[in-house]
Amino acid sequence: MSRKITLIPGDGIGPEVALATQRCVDATGVKIDWEVVHAGTDIMEKAGTPLPDNVLESVRRNKVAIKGPVTTPVGSGFRSVNVALRKELDLYACLRPCKLYGGIKSMHPKIDLIIVRENTEDLYAGIEFDAGTSEAKQLVQKIVELNPKAKMHPDPAISIKPISVKGSERIIKFAFETALKYGRKKVTAVHKANIMKCTDGLFLKVGREVAKQYEGRVAFEDRIVDNMCMQLVQRPQDYDVLVLPNLYGDIISDLCAGLIGGLGIAPGANIGGDTALFEATHGSAPKYKGLNKANPTAMILSAVLMLDHIGEKQASQRLENAVAKIIREGKYVTYDLKADRNDPTAVGTSQMADAIIAALK
Repeated sequence: MSRKITLIPGDGIGPEVALATQRCVDATGVKIDWEVVHAGTDIMEKAGTPLPDNVLESVRRNKVAIKGPVTTPVGSGFRSVNVALRKELDLYACLRPCKLYGGIKSMHPKIDLIIVRENTEDLYAGIEFDAGTSEAKQLVQKIVELNPKAKMHPDPAISIKPISVKGSERIIKFAFETALKYGRKKVTAVHKANIMKCTDGLFLKVGREVAKQYEGRVAFEDRIVDNMCMQLVQRPQDYDVLVLPNLYGDIISDLCAGLIGGLGIAPGANIGGDTALFEATHGSAPKYKGLNKANPTAMILSAVLMLDHIGEKQASQRLENAVAKIIREGKYVTYDLKADRNDPTAVGTSQMADAIIAALK
């Protein structure tokens, strides 16, 4: 019996890495009935929106989806499709494993971290007021009334940083449950509570309360975010599961991706109460669109997470082992996984997928 799963190819290099991923998943033997729907810049002209209603309807119906990268304009235009999907579907937990595979050069011999990022609150909630608008001016006036010590330059743009007990509690519990699921020993809460005593202070306070429920099973500690960056560069082996508010989670997961070979290796999952959306961490790289050049590893590893999520643990492990084998051997890999990025023996997106499929057999 097949399982219906939503596939969102995305734009830029998205359709190429999505096809490579689809082929690899099918090659595991798991029966998937793919429901393909489109989001991003390619559909925007036709649908008038980068996120048509049928995309959300499909994910809500099927409960599991995997997505290729989607372009997000910088500074103007529509808000991120990725963020919109997480908010609309209440996918509050972003899971980003950062694992170093053999064959990839790194400053450290072994890295195996799990980043758990809160997805719905913090500065990414998108509550903003543009500089010079009447709304921003009213807000500034109200802030000064409530806090006479508040100092701001004239006509600032303002972003609101909401962090709640509910949002913090559920993401920190998710981090501890993830630690138990994967046999991890420690959860580290990352914050800036020394400065942001109300928002990050609340996050840390809730973290300490939740940790009491797991005493004797999973250890708990906390780190200030700037110190955490230094610690991860110097000795990432000291850490296991990190749980962070939205913005820090985005930044730290990219830092950790850099330690394991780059965003082309970094998978991701966004998980809510009964719905999960899997996606690579990297962007859409539109300049490489249609060139059969993009590294498909991150999206294929996202499918590894997806297979595990739907209970296909054996297929998940087989696919990860096949990816690890191809990377370790270093023969049939894309240019970014070669020691010399100009190596003429580098293969394309589809050819790397071919090699992974062959390694499954």
